[in-house]
Amino acid sequence: MTELQTIPARLEVNGVSKRFPGVLANDKVDFAVAPGEIHALLGENGAGKSTLVKIIYGVLHPDEGSLSWNGEEVSVADPHAARALGIGMVFQHFSLFEAMTVLENVALGMDKPGDMAALARRVREVSEAYGLPLDPDRDVYTLSVGERQRIEIVRCLLQNPKLLIMDEPTSVLTPQEVERLFETLRQLASEGVSILYISHKLAEIKALCDRATILRGGRVVAACDPKAETAKSMAQMMIGAELKTVTRRAGGDLGEARLVVEGLSLASEEVHGTDLKNVSFAVRAGEVFGIAGVAGNGQNELLAALSGERLGDHETVVRIDGAPVGRRDAGARRRQGLCAVPEERNGHAAVPGMTLVENAVLSGHHRMGLVSSLFIRAAAAGRFAGEIVKAFDVRTPGTGAAAGSLSGGNLQKFIVGREILQNPTVLVVSQPTWGVDAGAAATIHQALADLATEGVAVVVISQDLDELLAITDRLAVINVGVLSSAMVTKEASVEEIGLLMGGVHGLDATAEGEEEVHVA
Repeated sequence: MTELQTIPARLEVNGVSKRFPGVLANDKVDFAVAPGEIHALLGENGAGKSTLVKIIYGVLHPDEGSLSWNGEEVSVADPHAARALGIGMVFQHFSLFEAMTVLENVALGMDKPGDMAALARRVREVSEAYGLPLDPDRDVYTLSVGERQRIEIVRCLLQNPKLLIMDEPTSVLTPQEVERLFETLRQLASEGVSILYISHKLAEIKALCDRATILRGGRVVAACDPKAETAKSMAQMMIGAELKTVTRRAGGDLGEARLVVEGLSLASEEVHGTDLKNVSFAVRAGEVFGIAGVAGNGQNELLAALSGERLGDHETVVRIDGAPVGRRDAGARRRQGLCAVPEERNGHAAVPGMTLVENAVLSGHHRMGLVSSLFIRAAAAGRFAGEIVKAFDVRTPGTGAAAGSLSGGNLQKFIVGREILQNPTVLVVSQPTWGVDAGAAATIHQALADLATEGVAVVVISQDLDELLAITDRLAVINVGVLSSAMVTKEASVEEIGLLMGGVHGLDATAEGEEEVHVA
């Protein structure tokens, strides 16, 4: 670290403050990133990280303070000016046009894209080199959330930035792909590229980063060497309190199967989607069952088939507490006891322009009695939304706030809480802690564990393998629409799971038939 400290800073943030109505998002923030340094920016949801990096990238302007670039004070008027300096940013929330192709979106994000055929070749080359394969001709609306994130990463890397800001870049990668990306980032750093790295995966921070600046309530509260800390100690710096350990209350044997999926095959509605192929599994009362996989391998199709957004070809393909529901819609399945959290929180799980109360009614009216004779029971809906906000510590000015005004992590807490508080008998949740901090993740994980203790069958679809290893009893891997045999989590090999996620069995499993796919 001594060597890093003697090098003039690539970027200095000097006393930066930013206010919004009723919120001081950044409060006299100071920190610096040296050339060739991989610097972590840590903080819980609402700590001010997103505001700060938007200021660095020129999306927002500080009310007070300044930025210095290579020792000279600069004014970053807009993202074009940031890119001209050599700053590239991969946003957590995507800035893509769904009706356009991957290539067109990449070109729009570049100041001088050049010849489109040449750019397409570069997209293929760079995306393959970083383990993030992309087809330049695909339409963005056909892509999963994970595949869309790949566009943001590749688009940024094509511009050869001197400072690369990365916000949760590994949320859609296998363990092997994460390590490959880390090797690439380390190589970039060795060549003098500075990297400002935001992640809630604190094990990643320890493995990758040279230094960390920790924000809480918009202020810098600590700086540390991540390699000298534990994930728990960094989490506690972030939240300013003891981090609660997720516990499962000891109990007896698991109950009967509450959710049974048998021989589920379903063609994707998307042109480039993934068809489900003879998917079978069962989840018992009191069990947390995990489904691992890289984005775009049928997770969204499976969630839709389980929730009732897509119907199976016959009633018995999905059963809830013995009742065949394969041909019943989402409302009927909710009345039967199944609640669901889809992957995409904005536009699917919640309507950004509607209030939290209105979003609570969207999925809660069946089970919480929020509608009577086609009229919304406003008081009951308000109480339900308030209960969610309180139970899951959702940071918001009030339940009348628009869902789109919340940070990604706080909206995720609200959506997960909305489903959990409906007292389901079966809960299917996709990416439960995507983009949330350690404290919020612990809250969500504990809520899922409590549901299982109460006899609920919980299905967690996640690209975060660490999450699945921590909270599930059994897990399986989905790849090209085929679900592997289930394995006991505590006996599972991380390497084996990672290889399955990467498609080692992939097409072979499809070609050989599904004799290995069975009701677990």
